Amino acid sequence: MKTFIIAAATAAITATSAFAAAHGMAPAVEAENQSVAGGSVTAARVMAPADGWLVVHRTDAEMKPGPVVGHAALMEGENMNVAATLTEEVKSGEMLMLMVHGEEGGMKAGEFEYTLGAKEDGPIKVDDKLVMTVITAE
Repeated sequence: MKTFIIAAATAAITATSAFAAAHGMAPAVEAENQSVAGGSVTAARVMAPADGWLVVHRTDAEMKPGPVVGHAALMEGENMNVAATLTEEVKSGEMLMLMVHGEEGGMKAGEFEYTLGAKEDGPIKVDDKLVMTVITAE
């Protein structure tokens, strides 16, 4: 009986993962180059595996996440037109990395607690890769 339950649970998890992948529900960030003159950056679509954060990092040609310059809350699932308010000036031509972070490890749920390199509200990874996209500020 236990073997049947484990097999059924494994099949359900596999089926759910396959369904999510087939329907474009894998964690992802979609955004295009955009003006930051209004003091924010918008991701057209973010798929979040759980409640968390869209975090805006400075980056450059090396594509390593740098300091955080903005963030916005995410709900589990599909999030459309997510606007992250910038906390620092970003100039035209600068590269920004929009990344999905989780809501785990912090002291307070619903409060963004991440600092570069910390574990609180840190970045999520899929197949050991960050869930992110890079845009250029216009």
